[in-house]
Amino acid sequence: MSNPFKSEKLKSRKPVEQKGKKRHSGEPFLEEELEQEIEDIEEFEHEIEDEDLLAKSTDELREEVEELKRALEESHDKLLLAHAEVENTRRRTQRDVSSAHKYALEQFVMDLLPVLDNFDHALVNAKKASADPAMIEGIELTQQSLLKALENHGVKQINPLNEIFNPQYHEAMTAVANPDVKPNTIIEVFQKGYELNGRLVRPARVVVASQ
Repeated sequence: MSNPFKSEKLKSRKPVEQKGKKRHSGEPFLEEELEQEIEDIEEFEHEIEDEDLLAKSTDELREEVEELKRALEESHDKLLLAHAEVENTRRRTQRDVSSAHKYALEQFVMDLLPVLDNFDHALVNAKKASADPAMIEGIELTQQSLLKALENHGVKQINPLNEIFNPQYHEAMTAVANPDVKPNTIIEVFQKGYELNGRLVRPARVVVASQ
């Protein structure tokens, strides 16, 4: 297939001037003209090769640019993922530290529950035995001081007398018919419950009114 660029170039070539001799119509090309023709053809071939190389280089550069773009996008995605993982780890660590601070006293509170129960029993027995009011008052003040100290550290007592039964915080020991109150009303507290910073340590053990 003929190359149009080659034809145009060859057409645009100026004829070689002959020294001392004129070329007549129908006379064969002179040696100088043939040499010039060959040089033009070789030069054009070199230009074609350079254009092919340039086109090839352009395609290769385009492919390299696309590959670099893909690599950059992958690196960006990996960076975002790594950042998210670091952020999640930081948040989990903060929650763990906060939880450790909030609930570090849980075992200590559990160990104190029998002492708190003993105060309740002592008050009940003292009142039943009509003990000295000063002694009863002393027990109550000591109990209140201990509860106040525990409240300062997130401990809250659960004493749900006359409240509606809540299975999340109360444990029903038995049900007793009582027409004077609504069903599921707590009519007696066997054992008070406790929670630490909103988390249940021990449910209150109660008696509820049945229908």
